[in-house]
Amino acid sequence: MKRTMKLFKIIAIALAIIIAIMLIKFRPAYSVSLNGEDIGYVGDEEKFKNEVNENILTPSETNVAFVELDNVEYTFSLVSRNEINEDEVMLALEQSAQNVYRVYEVADLNNEETKVYVNTMEEAEEIVSTLKEQYGEIEPDLVINQIYLDNADEVNEETIKLAKQELTNSLQEELEEKQEIDSRTVNGIYLAVVPVTGRITSRFGAVESIRDHTHKGIDIAATRGTPILATASGKVSFAGWSSGYGYLVKIDHGNGVETYYGHCSKLYVSAGDTVEAGEQIAAVGSTGNSTGNHLHFEIRLDGKQVNPQTYVYQ
Repeated sequence: MKRTMKLFKIIAIALAIIIAIMLIKFRPAYSVSLNGEDIGYVGDEEKFKNEVNENILTPSETNVAFVELDNVEYTFSLVSRNEINEDEVMLALEQSAQNVYRVYEVADLNNEETKVYVNTMEEAEEIVSTLKEQYGEIEPDLVINQIYLDNADEVNEETIKLAKQELTNSLQEELEEKQEIDSRTVNGIYLAVVPVTGRITSRFGAVESIRDHTHKGIDIAATRGTPILATASGKVSFAGWSSGYGYLVKIDHGNGVETYYGHCSKLYVSAGDTVEAGEQIAAVGSTGNSTGNHLHFEIRLDGKQVNPQTYVYQ
């Protein structure tokens, strides 16, 4: 029995000596890996994580929303005391960290490719306010979105200036398009197409010997057989011979708006047909009371002739 106790004491002393030697040479630590690759050892995991949070993950720039640092793992280990290299581990994490920047996007919902990125909500609101005031006629559909970018170089004085100009140009195009449509619209009917291309030889209201009244339309000279196109969509209300007009097509576009196409050589539509803007309805000729090949074009609103050049051939 005494022998056994003595043996246990010897073993315990030996283990104590071994443990003491190990504690002198080794210490508990944490292996740190980044994206599956070991980058070193730290002594106190909790303390080191707090330092990482303070020195790396807390944004130092005003427009940095947060810092990305993914795939970092800590594993308990026993290591030689001289293997602890917290400074090197911290540097490796700093180099791997990625700033994510918060910026504000001003976008035109009518042209999603045109947008401006700025650093603050105040800048975005100022841009929106200025453009809405400048282009109020088209009621621009501008929105502000908070977004995140990896590269702050995308938002600088030069890029903001260029993007603002692109957005302004886009809105200017929208404005000019609306003004063009408005200028070619009669009582809500958009006269989208010029019936024929040619030289105007007689204008609205002209007094000429060929007729005993002022001219109620315009004459556009063109080669015989030139296609005549419907200036807007509508329903053919007449297609046939009509005294001084010769062969004539009338189109009812609704809202009291009618167009007349006279002196045609051929008719390609009949009364009751529905036509689209730009559709060929007849061919230029010199039928009826005419001195040469041309299109006599009229616009009537509630039965009264109005000057076509107010809306087309401007």
